[in-house]
Amino acid sequence: MDKKQIAGQLKLDALLCFSAYSLSHAFSRFYRPMLDKLGLTYPQFIVMMVLWERGKITMKKLTDLVMLESNTLTPLLKKLEAAGLVNRTRNKADERVLDVEITEAGLKLKEEGQLAAVELALASGEDLDGVIEMQQRMSRMRDSVRAKLE
Repeated sequence: MDKKQIAGQLKLDALLCFSAYSLSHAFSRFYRPMLDKLGLTYPQFIVMMVLWERGKITMKKLTDLVMLESNTLTPLLKKLEAAGLVNRTRNKADERVLDVEITEAGLKLKEEGQLAAVELALASGEDLDGVIEMQQRMSRMRDSVRAKLE
């Protein structure tokens, strides 16, 4: 079968992109009550996960890790800073570099935030090995698709 024949037979629920999109939507709905208790949106949660792991990071590195553009990340960080969860400061060695650092208040959310990720893994119906394998496969697929864009 060639590509056109396959494409002509595809249905919505057979599309990989729709499965990923609808799974992302389900993840967001699952996380919402837990993140609401923390006062975080999902994109803020992702930033906090990086900061819980790293403590302090440059804006450039954070942008790369969370896969958001700086024009999206900047207002998000401003809200986290206003909430007292992060500090943004100019790097002393290079004023052009913006450092982002988690505060004590931000660190206090770490345990409950990380538990949210565990709850999602448990709700997936997969065992730990299955969750890890799925995450690795999805990351490889994401990286392959992103490479085709370059």
